[in-house]
Amino acid sequence: MVAMIERPSPNFNERTLPVSLLVLHYTGMESAEAALERLTSPLSEVSAHYLIDEDGGIVRLVPEEKRAWHAGRGWWRGITDLNSASIGIELVNPGHEFGYRPFPEPQMAALIPLMGEIVGRYGITRGNIVGHSDVAPARKQDPGELFDWERLARLRLALPTPHKYLVDPFWTDGGFLLALERFGYDISAPEAAVRAFQRRYRPAILDGVIDGQCRAILLSLLTGGDKAAALRQQQG
Repeated sequence: MVAMIERPSPNFNERTLPVSLLVLHYTGMESAEAALERLTSPLSEVSAHYLIDEDGGIVRLVPEEKRAWHAGRGWWRGITDLNSASIGIELVNPGHEFGYRPFPEPQMAALIPLMGEIVGRYGITRGNIVGHSDVAPARKQDPGELFDWERLARLRLALPTPHKYLVDPFWTDGGFLLALERFGYDISAPEAAVRAFQRRYRPAILDGVIDGQCRAILLSLLTGGDKAAALRQQQG
């Protein structure tokens, strides 16, 4: 059992869906205390289930059986009431507005066992472990391009970025967007959706432009990294 302290937030209500998602955020505020004040203020109407400080301390804000208010408006694989279907974890980080920086080792070391317990409890699949920017690409950037998704992937706590057997299927931009929607993203703001995909799976270049590398990565994700399937898809 992961050790934590309790700082209850009043900002929750009842779930209407079973838990099937885990959503990771950054706080985007200047300090951990400022974030905690906001997440526990009834005036803010926002919360999360957990907050992890940069020193690795974990705070429980809302019981998992309740619907915390962390995801807001969004969409993932047909789910629109993301708060009802998810557990939300906030990682203390100033974010892009206040001096975005890498997530320190104590924080990541605390996150991993907490995620492991949550994923085991609810049977959450790797494809449903997402960032806030994945489920709300037009509004959010967190946890951002400096978050170590690959470390989580090595522990089977996230989907890995494909590197082998990458084949460009030469989809049109419209075809890519349809494939991106099939994978899970809301494509109503196309450039934002592409940038969110890049932030998650190709963080070195966040230009919102669909290119061969993006197409190849998405194809590999959709085919499970199967080289033969990728070639068949390319050949039509």
